[in-house]
Amino acid sequence: MGATLRALRALVLLSGFYLVSLVLLAALAGADIALFHWGLHGFAAIKITIITVLLAVPVVRGMFMLRIPAADDPAAVEVGEADEPRLWALVREVADASGSHAPARILLTAEVNASVREDARLLGLRPGPHTLTLGVPLLTGLSEAQLRAVLGHEYGHFTAGDTRLSAIVVRGRARISRVVEQFHATADGKVADERERQERTAAKRIAKGKKAREVDTRHTGALYRGMARLYTWYAGLYLRASLSTARGQEFAADLAAVRIAGRDVTASALREIPVLVAAHGFYLETYATLGLPARTLPPRGQFFGGFREFLAARSAGLQALRAELPEEPESRYDSHPPMAERVRRIETLPADGRRSEGDGPALALLTDPEHTLTALEEATLTVEALGFRRTVDWPELMNVAMAEGITAARTPLHRALTAYNGRPATLADLLDAIDEGRLWRVAERLPLSEEAAAAKGRAFRQFVRPALGDSLRTMVLAEFSARSLLSWEFSWSRPATVRLPGTTDGAGASPEDAMEAAVDAALADVPDTAPLRALLPPTVVQPV
Repeated sequence: MGATLRALRALVLLSGFYLVSLVLLAALAGADIALFHWGLHGFAAIKITIITVLLAVPVVRGMFMLRIPAADDPAAVEVGEADEPRLWALVREVADASGSHAPARILLTAEVNASVREDARLLGLRPGPHTLTLGVPLLTGLSEAQLRAVLGHEYGHFTAGDTRLSAIVVRGRARISRVVEQFHATADGKVADERERQERTAAKRIAKGKKAREVDTRHTGALYRGMARLYTWYAGLYLRASLSTARGQEFAADLAAVRIAGRDVTASALREIPVLVAAHGFYLETYATLGLPARTLPPRGQFFGGFREFLAARSAGLQALRAELPEEPESRYDSHPPMAERVRRIETLPADGRRSEGDGPALALLTDPEHTLTALEEATLTVEALGFRRTVDWPELMNVAMAEGITAARTPLHRALTAYNGRPATLADLLDAIDEGRLWRVAERLPLSEEAAAAKGRAFRQFVRPALGDSLRTMVLAEFSARSLLSWEFSWSRPATVRLPGTTDGAGASPEDAMEAAVDAALADVPDTAPLRALLPPTVVQPV
């Protein structure tokens, strides 16, 4: 099916939404006309007319919300040919090889993704200027040869005319989903308003000494939810009708990438992308945003730039992910086929003998990667985040973040001890409770499973001891941290390791081992807090 016919089919499918809306409006108007035709007057006629108007409102709003908006640029750094000549040269080379022309713009984003957009005219029937979007994390993790394959795939969409449909199919899917969301949001709002109204009425009745009615919102918003179900049904039809075409386009674009970059390089690029997506998500959560609670960020350019070190340090561990490709799409309506299926199709093609053309990192195509990484932060982070303090290096960020987290931590033991004593929990109070034999009464206030709550004596202590140990370690570390006696060993390849003050003793026990032994002693059936008190700064545990 050619690009023009695909665009026309997408337009017809999208027009179906308007057709459904017009039919509903006609039916509602017909109901009102029938009232007058049958001579129905009075309160019943007025009531039915009001209902038809209420039904018509969400229909009209639905038609209004289906307007196709202009495409918006993502948060990105736009680079011209004078800024990044090597990147543009590669893009032009791939464009020529695909039989297309270079994009009008290249945008660098913070996503592990590459995409193309064509600002087509006449609903996709006439071509328009191209925009190529490249994620800097993708450049960080791919080789130049693999990037060539990714670009070949994207230009496969250009050559086939797929991008002309984006104004209809892609944005159409997004707008249809938004219509359904809006109907549900309206219904939820009405439920909330009705609940608030009924609760106010109930409060007034109670104040007068009367019995209040139970709040009942079961039928509130039913009209809007009914319209949402109708549009949801058509949305499923629309998505199913466009899904096979969208997935077929992806397979065709993969073949274009093979023709331009070679079979093996294309397969390796596709294997790498899910790995980079998972790794980048973990990196952002575990490293880049580590200091946000403390309003602290990594050094400038390192919020995204640290991803290079992360990938290098975890290369061995990431290797296993390359063999475990997703066998299912992200959702039943995902426009992309499962990655495993795409790779299998490519790897079963005849060997073409093509070698990698450019084994260096794709990020090296940028003239000044550090400058680009810094500019990307300024383009994508919020104004508030950009005002946060910057650390000198990653180890400093780790120490700042961990100090904030452990000082602010409120463990189950904190809450149990506070409830038991009636005052804010402190480590000194906990150690006193242990010495006075009150620890297990405090432990009874911990969140307990049914089995633990029913246990007694030694069995109860066995159930709660692990939770007590975790909380006690946190409280001990918080005391060290509050006095700047605690440090954390930063690593790209493993979780942070705590470092306590002191040196390994003659028996080979480290301060960390000594703390573990002291915690175990304090929580034993016959407790002994002396080893733990000996490790702590004297001012923490000495009575006033």
